[in-house]
Amino acid sequence: MFWAFMSQVLSPDHACREALQKVLAGLMGLFGRPASPSTAAYCQARKRLSCDWLCRIHEGVQERLEKAAVGGRLWYGRIVKIVDGSSVSMPDTEENQAAFPQPDGQKAGCGFPVARLAVIFSLAAGTVLDLAWDSLHVAETTLFRRMWDGLAAGDVLLADRGFCSFADFWCLMQRGVDSVMRLNARRRAGVRVVRVLGKDDRIVEWIKTKVIPVWMGLAEWEAMPSVVRLREIRFGVDIPGFRTRAVTVVTTLLDARTYPAEAFADLYRRRWSAELFLRDIKITMGMDVLRCKSPDMIERELRMFLIAYNLVRALILQAAQKYRSDPDRLSFKGTLSKVRQWAPMLASVRNRATLRRLTGALLQQIAFDPVPDRPNRIEPRAVKRRPKQYSRLIKPRREFREIFHRNRYEAALT
Repeated sequence: MFWAFMSQVLSPDHACREALQKVLAGLMGLFGRPASPSTAAYCQARKRLSCDWLCRIHEGVQERLEKAAVGGRLWYGRIVKIVDGSSVSMPDTEENQAAFPQPDGQKAGCGFPVARLAVIFSLAAGTVLDLAWDSLHVAETTLFRRMWDGLAAGDVLLADRGFCSFADFWCLMQRGVDSVMRLNARRRAGVRVVRVLGKDDRIVEWIKTKVIPVWMGLAEWEAMPSVVRLREIRFGVDIPGFRTRAVTVVTTLLDARTYPAEAFADLYRRRWSAELFLRDIKITMGMDVLRCKSPDMIERELRMFLIAYNLVRALILQAAQKYRSDPDRLSFKGTLSKVRQWAPMLASVRNRATLRRLTGALLQQIAFDPVPDRPNRIEPRAVKRRPKQYSRLIKPRREFREIFHRNRYEAALT
């Protein structure tokens, strides 16, 4: 059942019928036995997969990958983890709407339930280390705090300005976690300059405000010091086509000799990797639109996507290490395409020696197909192909009526 569900999340359209037919074909080909062609039985069987069991599988996969990837890919001897937020939609059922209400701006019956996500990635391996999700009414920072127990002492956390706050810096420091975040635009007042380390590089003290964060208790807030000492580094961006011209990074790494200012410019630019990782798992794998119709199954589907994503990353890392390639140059989409085509052949092999030979050939195909190295390439978020001329659903479908006029598709409410 696990591998059938895995096949479903790896397939292009994620249909239950397609996953079931793969199971039936495998049963007939390998054992000569038929089974029920009903997708209802398959969907009921998926419910018996324990969420805790899937979570343990995900943790085991990502721990092994992290150990294999960190060697030679550390930042000044430190493990870097990136946090970022996103969202996914799901089928419009009453159960999903109750747990993940649709955006407030959409009319009833015209939208889909949406869940907000917060994800922690490994910068070295590109794997998903942890994931938290809830309704759109829960902020990304709140979801991030639910994952703090997964951060280890000595880690470096890389984040954008949305996670940059006095309380977060202090709480993470108490856990032994250093932070590198872009300065929040609202953080202007209450800063004292302590020492200038160089051009656009200084030690500052942030002063605790009187506003208590909603997620923090009064006793915990009063136990925090009145000031926290941080380092602010400002660097310019003179690359043609880049929207931002100057970036200010705030960090708890105060030693300028161990961590020079120019290192933070390169590190923060690599924060964009989180956006690419999210694109891989949401757009390339298709996790942006989930298919399950209840919150319990949504959790199972999310867990399966994370396991599948990390296993594809494992193949990329294995191919890069075996053939001395740069894993950042190996295409995730290309690897996923190869897995989809090679999986039926690998699953049908019963001989271990043949399986090892085919696996080695697959790794060679992954390693010998790098993507072009195109630094600073301008890729605007625009599409060339026009969508179909269908009107938007602005009222529930049972109230919507359609008319045709002069060969152009238009819609009216009657």
